[in-house]
Amino acid sequence: MASPAPATSPTEDRPDIVRTETAELLKLSGPVVLSRLGIMTMGLSDAIVVGRHSAEQLAFHVLAWAPTSVVLTLGIGLLMGVQVMTARAIGEGRRHESGAVLRRGLVYGAWLSLGALAALAILGPIGLRNIGLEPALAQGASGPVVVFAFSMPPIILSTACAFWLEAQSRATPSMLMMWGANVVNLLLLLVLVPGSFGLPELGAVGAAWATFGARLFLLLGLVVYIVRMKEARAWGVFDRPRRDPDEERMQRRVGYGAGASNFFEVAAFASLNIVAGWVGGLAVASWGVVLNVAALIFMVPLGLGTATTVLVGRAYGARDRHGVVRAALIGFSVTTAFGVLVSLIVWPSARLIASGYTSDARVIAIVAPALVLSCLFFLADALQVVVAQALRARGDVLLPTMTHMTSYVLVMMPLAWWLALPMGLGVEGLVWAVIVASLLSAGLLLGRFWMLARRPI
Repeated sequence: MASPAPATSPTEDRPDIVRTETAELLKLSGPVVLSRLGIMTMGLSDAIVVGRHSAEQLAFHVLAWAPTSVVLTLGIGLLMGVQVMTARAIGEGRRHESGAVLRRGLVYGAWLSLGALAALAILGPIGLRNIGLEPALAQGASGPVVVFAFSMPPIILSTACAFWLEAQSRATPSMLMMWGANVVNLLLLLVLVPGSFGLPELGAVGAAWATFGARLFLLLGLVVYIVRMKEARAWGVFDRPRRDPDEERMQRRVGYGAGASNFFEVAAFASLNIVAGWVGGLAVASWGVVLNVAALIFMVPLGLGTATTVLVGRAYGARDRHGVVRAALIGFSVTTAFGVLVSLIVWPSARLIASGYTSDARVIAIVAPALVLSCLFFLADALQVVVAQALRARGDVLLPTMTHMTSYVLVMMPLAWWLALPMGLGVEGLVWAVIVASLLSAGLLLGRFWMLARRPI
């Protein structure tokens, strides 16, 4: 039996090709990263405005966001097939059929939206009251959860539109709309949370209504842009998609894998909010700040992962094995550089970052050392999401999902409980659990990519 060909070759990976594709990755990832940062900036604005209004209301907001984030990221993951299948269609020279991918995604997203709204509005408050939280915490978080439920349809449908535009290398409109939504969110926060202009003081509930208004603005803006695109008709946006069971099944299959991964990872992190709640209200507020900072940083590798997905997906559609490996390795390298850089920035400025969220000295005293410790997982966490995205783009759906379930559900969740409560480490115990899980996930996914890189497509 002949040995497998090497994954790369000097001819196909000349320095000029690597430079060109690196530039393409950065050009594509730039607006995607800014768009993802816009998502987290919205959450950052919520945390800062609500936190400075009341530490108690911040705890309500953090607990309400826990089940919301699980439902939202599951829905977003299920739509990942829009991005992957659009990129593959372009790589295969079928850009005119990419509109069918969008239309299938929007129909699918509409059903997902209704399910997400019903599940969160009905089960959210019930769950909060039955997970062992203090009654005051559960009651205070129930109102925001219901309001968050009504913002599910606009954010899920706008995600389908954004994924499609990003796969078309049109990420800038999505980025601009996202930052416009941030402006809308901030204005509503400043009015609704403290009760300005004679309105009642709504606190965490007001922040949830601000999120609803911002997400509705985002959806309307993206729909108008796509409809008015001069290429919309040529790309099949207005054409009824022809039935293609194989394409439909693959689009859903990619989404199932990404959705399951998102569910396992985010549900595991949401469970850490519950563990923090068992420690106490002060721990909930502190962990909320740490998690918000980590999530804000995570948006950059998430954007790099999107750009890597598009480039790998196009190479996969063209059946270019060397192009698949080259695009992925470029994405991994840029992600590694970012992970090292951000750790070197956060480490010495941890106390300053903590004081930006709250003026409560007790919270700052918990958050600052936890942020320093978090620098040990920023690189691994960034790398694991980009590798998982590259694997899905080249058709490997099951392994990333199983890896995330193993790392974050089977390892991180029980380890976080043990370190935070029986070991008495509190918030720092939660951070150590994330460090272990991120290193495990990154190592397993990199090993899987290396195995597949040596096989033909």
